[in-house]
Amino acid sequence: MSLMNYPFVVSGLSFVLLWLSALIGASFRRRRKLEEDEREDFNLVIAATLTLLGLIIGFSFSMAVSRYDLRKNYEEAEANAIGTEYVRADLLPAVDAESVRLLLRQYLDERVMFYRTRDSRELQHINAVTSQLQTGLWNAVKSPADAQPTAVVALAVSGMNDVLNSQGYTQAAWWNRIPIAAWGLMVAIAICCNLLIGYGALHAEAKSVRLIVLPLVVSISFLLIADIDSPRSGIIHVTPQNLLSLAQSMNPH
Repeated sequence: MSLMNYPFVVSGLSFVLLWLSALIGASFRRRRKLEEDEREDFNLVIAATLTLLGLIIGFSFSMAVSRYDLRKNYEEAEANAIGTEYVRADLLPAVDAESVRLLLRQYLDERVMFYRTRDSRELQHINAVTSQLQTGLWNAVKSPADAQPTAVVALAVSGMNDVLNSQGYTQAAWWNRIPIAAWGLMVAIAICCNLLIGYGALHAEAKSVRLIVLPLVVSISFLLIADIDSPRSGIIHVTPQNLLSLAQSMNPH
């Protein structure tokens, strides 16, 4: 499984790697000291590299937030599609309508569990049951549509199509993560920044807490980005509040 699914591990490894980079830079500093005429150019390089790192982290954070918002929007869209189809079931014959409502309530429970589960095995079971229910839901509206192909029944078929499509859109949004290449670029630039910070530090500063500040700040930034970008790990998750509210309205007792 991808390391990006474990935000705290990403943060811890990043801190250790970046701190070691700063120490390596400080060791190079002891071998060759900067001349006074080189200090100004060196400070310019550090400033430019830190600016680039800040921009990359900012862009990555924006990417993670946009994907998180997309997952929230599709959760709302799923709830709307299921609720609409639950009402449109009245357009079907009584027997078929009751069958569709029963399947929709079961389907809704599985969708809530999809958002709540953190276990990969349970997720596989949920996906399998969801696929079976989708087949049953489609057959439940297909039969009356074949028997009575009217515009009214077609509304129920169209609503069911929206229900099935919304699940696919949700799954695609959960698979849409920050590319590994973007993570590699962030880490590479962060390593360069810490090497330069360590190399530019004075000999007395090389053993001080100053070399820990940048690795700590960057690792916390990586933690936040990985947490938001990871749908099932960490602290920040999409809560299926719209689906839960719909489930309560379908089962008031």
